[in-house]
Amino acid sequence: MIDAIIFDFGNVFINLDANAPLEALKKLGVTDWNEELDYLNKSYETGKIDELTFMQGIQKQLPQAELVEIREAWNSILLDFPLYRLEFLQMLTSKYKLYLLSNTDATHIEKFEHKVGQSFAREFYSCFEKVYFSFEFGFRKPEAKAFQFVLNNHNLTPKKTLFIDDKLENIKAAEELGIQTWHLQVGQEDVVDLFQKNIL
Repeated sequence: MIDAIIFDFGNVFINLDANAPLEALKKLGVTDWNEELDYLNKSYETGKIDELTFMQGIQKQLPQAELVEIREAWNSILLDFPLYRLEFLQMLTSKYKLYLLSNTDATHIEKFEHKVGQSFAREFYSCFEKVYFSFEFGFRKPEAKAFQFVLNNHNLTPKKTLFIDDKLENIKAAEELGIQTWHLQVGQEDVVDLFQKNIL
């Protein structure tokens, strides 16, 4: 019997174009997504560096690009957040304890809140017992620590907890801790299909 649900954010609630940032950065002069950029990204996502350090790190590989152009390219990953998903989430709040667990950074969250508006963002956040953004609490999925942090903080029982994510490596990590999972197939499934999955 599931009594708590941990949701991923990107491609579960807000739609993403994962290829857009790299394509936009390529137009600014990046040739490929290299180890240095990957390290910068993970450092920023876990709050080890601030936005300016991150953007300047990318700029070192793009000396002709302005920081504002780099920021715009980085935010191109964010698409729309359909209202029906928020309404579905609001319906779930009376039945389950809900949590958000997302690998993200301050730049993307600021852009998300600006894009949907403060009122929409507040309504979204208020659906959760707690929102965990990797840049705020320092762990990234699929690190076991990320899941354990949420479980421990709220005394959640893994077998009574459902985790929903679109990335298989995150799903596997959760399953190793005994958490129930739904590997959401982007483009084929939607989070509002939850009750059709027979996993609650």
